[in-house]
Amino acid sequence: MTTIRTQYKRASRHRPGLSICAMIFALAVSVPAHAQDQVLQSCVTDPAVVTARAATTPPDTPLPVALVRTLDTAVREALDGAAASGIIAGVVTPEGSWRGAWGVADPETGAVMEVGMHTRIGSVTKTFTGTALMQLAEAGKLSLEDSIDQYVPGVPNGDVITLRHLANMTSGLPSYTQAEPFLDQFFADPSLHYTPQNLLDFALSGSPIFAPGARFDYSNTNTVLLGLVIEQVTGQDIDTAFNSMILEPLGLTETTGPDGAADLPEPYSQGLTLQGDAATPEAPSNATHWDPSWAWAAGGIISTLDDLLVYGRALGTGKDLLGAEAQQERLRSFPEPAGYGIAMGCVNGWIGHTGELPGYNTTVFYDTTTDTTVVVQANSDIPSGDCGDEDVLPDNPGELACNAPASRVFDALSVALGHPFSMTPTAPAE
Repeated sequence: MTTIRTQYKRASRHRPGLSICAMIFALAVSVPAHAQDQVLQSCVTDPAVVTARAATTPPDTPLPVALVRTLDTAVREALDGAAASGIIAGVVTPEGSWRGAWGVADPETGAVMEVGMHTRIGSVTKTFTGTALMQLAEAGKLSLEDSIDQYVPGVPNGDVITLRHLANMTSGLPSYTQAEPFLDQFFADPSLHYTPQNLLDFALSGSPIFAPGARFDYSNTNTVLLGLVIEQVTGQDIDTAFNSMILEPLGLTETTGPDGAADLPEPYSQGLTLQGDAATPEAPSNATHWDPSWAWAAGGIISTLDDLLVYGRALGTGKDLLGAEAQQERLRSFPEPAGYGIAMGCVNGWIGHTGELPGYNTTVFYDTTTDTTVVVQANSDIPSGDCGDEDVLPDNPGELACNAPASRVFDALSVALGHPFSMTPTAPAE
């Protein structure tokens, strides 16, 4: 999976933590010239078939030994080229499941990585926010065509920007994670706590970058605004709303809401980053306890492998989250043949999200073609490969394509499972 990162003005601060790998979906929208004469097919071939799986539960049995060996080899080989000391990964299919952990959770102590460790999931949080939004729309408590100024005053173009524009990243609002004053403040002191209004103050001081609906541009501001909408409509804080709408229905007992917990529940992995003024390639910073409140509804959730495997399949099928009609609407929300829909992306039938927060990288994807869920957690957000002017570790394998660690492992697992995550449309037969 090629990682596309937005370009930021950087000094020693490096890139901001929500430069999220979800930008891959921007690339997916750009179709090569040879595909222009093709009839573009929807990313999800038959949403009704996918939502029918909500009535089923995968068996709690191990996958065949031969496949387990293939998956284990894929992880080990990908980890060799990744800038992370530890990986947790799991796969759930109609034939069974597989989970594992590799490497160390704490390079200083040598403590090993373990299945069940908590990590920060970054922008995978956006899919939770989008799911809650869809639930409120399904219940008739709001419409995706509502303008944001019905809920939050003072947003530029707020009378034109709809909740749908915010959810599919076409609002034209700049991301606060690209605002120089925010970057200066955040990297000077990563322990600072932010409120959603603090974040909006950074974001909305500038002008929109394009008219609403004109194009795609990934912005964390969009999801913060949606979080405020959810709070207003439900009358609850974001954690309470997520608990009642998503965590409790799915039994996600090891997942905590996005309202800015600086400490992770035990057990957890340490997280290393090259972001921040103090980090160098020779000495990455430990970002485990950096205050994540700046990510909020755009990236603040903490979770575990088992919870994310349950959630990933529910994100795809709608199981215990959305009715068939609402879920099918979401599965049809992607541009053709691939791209970003209602708070999640789709490439080659794989739907889900990636996430980066300083110290952590996560992927959660569901294959609508094969009813397969894949989750990868990494204890680093450091990219590796041919990454241009990105900071990398001294032993960086420059011959590889640039990728974040969890994304690199997920890419390898998708190949091992026989359905590669690919952004390149199939060329027409000659």
